[in-house]
Amino acid sequence: MERCMKQQNFKLRNLAGISLAAFAFSFTSCKSIGPKSDDYAQPAHHAQNLGDVVVKVSLSKQMVYVMEGSRPLLVTATCVGKPGHATPKGHFNVEAKIKEKRSGLYGFAVNNSTGAARPAEVSWVKSGEHYVGHPMPNWIEFTPGYGFHTEWVWPVPSSHGCLRVHRNDSCKLWELTRLGTPVIIADHFPEDDTIGKNVPHPGPEHYLTPEPPASVFISQKFFDGQPQAKFVD
Repeated sequence: MERCMKQQNFKLRNLAGISLAAFAFSFTSCKSIGPKSDDYAQPAHHAQNLGDVVVKVSLSKQMVYVMEGSRPLLVTATCVGKPGHATPKGHFNVEAKIKEKRSGLYGFAVNNSTGAARPAEVSWVKSGEHYVGHPMPNWIEFTPGYGFHTEWVWPVPSSHGCLRVHRNDSCKLWELTRLGTPVIIADHFPEDDTIGKNVPHPGPEHYLTPEPPASVFISQKFFDGQPQAKFVD
């Protein structure tokens, strides 16, 4: 089950300067409030051999390191699980990749007659409604119920265990991984003090409000608006 997509209430004191509208409801994704297409895109390099790629995730720094040996292919921020919903630590492997995944738990109840949609967990769907899961583009699952996917990347742990990546970089992470790619998640990595120390987290200036209506989330056009990966070499 996707533990990372549950409704959250953020505290203003933890994210000073971000409008209340920007974090009133966390079913939203990076596309939901439309990060400007040229905002927060970290440089990425093609792998010489995808079989040598390892993805490291630093929980303390909320940073993803895509490495081919000692060569960094992509270093980008992530948003990890908040207290009580920790991102699992350990050695994993990519188990599934779904370009246009929808959550099986959190999304929208859609009225069968009118098409009106309301935020809902799957168990909240009533008679006369059907369920449409919240879009989670570029899903890369590393253990059942947990994965990387496109979503807001806040500067504090905010997910329900999944690893959120800005949409301009999640498409690159997708291209740099394959089934079986090792994923190592730990509190710290040596890269935190070298290649990761100057990589910023996207701030509120990288997002726009308000979010689009539910009709956008439940439609195919949400996925159609995702960017394509761009590489330096």
